[in-house]
Amino acid sequence: MTTAGLPPARLDAVDERLPLRRLAPLSAQHVLAMVASPVSTVFLTGQALGLGPGRTASLLSATLVLCGAGTLLQSLGVWKAGARLPFVMLPGGAATALFLQTAKDHGPATATGAVLLAAALLGAVLPFYARIVRLFPPLVMGVTVLLIGVGMIRVGAQLITGLPGTSGYAAPSAVVLAAATIGCTLLLLLLLRGVWRQTAVLLGMGAGTLIAVTTGLGHFAPPGGGGGGLSLPRLLPYGAPHFDVVAALPLLVFSLTTLAEITGQTVLNSETVGRVSDPGRDVPRVASTDALVSLLGGLFGTSLLVTSSENIGIVRLTGVRSRFVTAGAGALLVVVGLFAPLSRLPAGIPAPVVGGSSLVIYGIIAAMGITMLGRTAPGATADSTVIALSLTAGLLPVVAPDIYQGFPGWARTVLGSGVVAGTLTAVLLHPLFRRFAAREGGTGERVRGPDADPGPALRRGAR
Repeated sequence: MTTAGLPPARLDAVDERLPLRRLAPLSAQHVLAMVASPVSTVFLTGQALGLGPGRTASLLSATLVLCGAGTLLQSLGVWKAGARLPFVMLPGGAATALFLQTAKDHGPATATGAVLLAAALLGAVLPFYARIVRLFPPLVMGVTVLLIGVGMIRVGAQLITGLPGTSGYAAPSAVVLAAATIGCTLLLLLLLRGVWRQTAVLLGMGAGTLIAVTTGLGHFAPPGGGGGGLSLPRLLPYGAPHFDVVAALPLLVFSLTTLAEITGQTVLNSETVGRVSDPGRDVPRVASTDALVSLLGGLFGTSLLVTSSENIGIVRLTGVRSRFVTAGAGALLVVVGLFAPLSRLPAGIPAPVVGGSSLVIYGIIAAMGITMLGRTAPGATADSTVIALSLTAGLLPVVAPDIYQGFPGWARTVLGSGVVAGTLTAVLLHPLFRRFAAREGGTGERVRGPDADPGPALRRGAR
């Protein structure tokens, strides 16, 4: 006999403890679905920053260990951290893009300082969550994500061509190898299904590397040696952090925008496991874990690490809602992260292969921004104007990099970042045009409160 009119198993599904014989394969399945993101992110970061073999291996170790620790914390919950939901933690694609852009413009030590500042800001604003999240409705989030994708496509292209003036700049062989990698990735996306489809980018990298080796278009040269079976993360791999608030603005702004997406992720996850959604309670717990693990990530050379709901597809597919399954996945990630042979592989991937894969990743990010904008009300005059002006402000530094050359340094940093310029323009203009449209009787984007479901536009892992 039940007291609530519902089967107890349904109410307690998220807290179900499974026997090890079931837990192990289910946890391994989550790892298989999520491991492509941290591994490919480290490939990209190592190539973009020119890291040596040892530093790249250490970075991969740190990334996997921290993703595992964050997944454990979100799944199990400790004190006021962790939502006790089947979440996993991954390197944010957009966050990594901003980290690499900051490292390119100001050096990796400044990029590390930016990560630490952004993580601290995210933790500091949580008491004001309800007010902050209102600044980033789907229209603003769409502008931000689209500009991140566009800006980083240029960075991915530089991985393929190299820098102007260097030996082998824009070599046809590099372009062909990148194109072959993209082709293999797209073919895998078309042919694979289920969990395997989520590894298409990683498998595409493997195919591109195989093509490079067999055709002579590139070389695969992972570092040897290293002895032993452990690979330990290296503390402060880029030296002491350099704190520059102006240079950190892109990541600072981005860390605030994540509150809107965290809300959507939490609502979606709660609905999936049958728990009553309570963003006011759960979102700060999720965000505080993101902030804590990202602080640790900054100390070990990573960008912001974010909670993702991309594993929800597996939860729906298997029907197993237990948070202990993702906790098991987190434990497996920690073990894999400390396994030296895996950690030594990233440095051997040819740069054009990484560049080709990154074009797919950042192209998808840009497309997600377009999707978000399409779910607002772009036919309305107010929204169309805000989108147009925000994208113009954000794309100017991309299409005309020297436009702010004569401005002071702080202004070049702020206005020269397409993400910051476009996002701030949208944040300022959106409420202004919304009030104008309401006064004139026009239509605009519907305002959502912080406790409302932000809709499907914020439910995907755009971070």
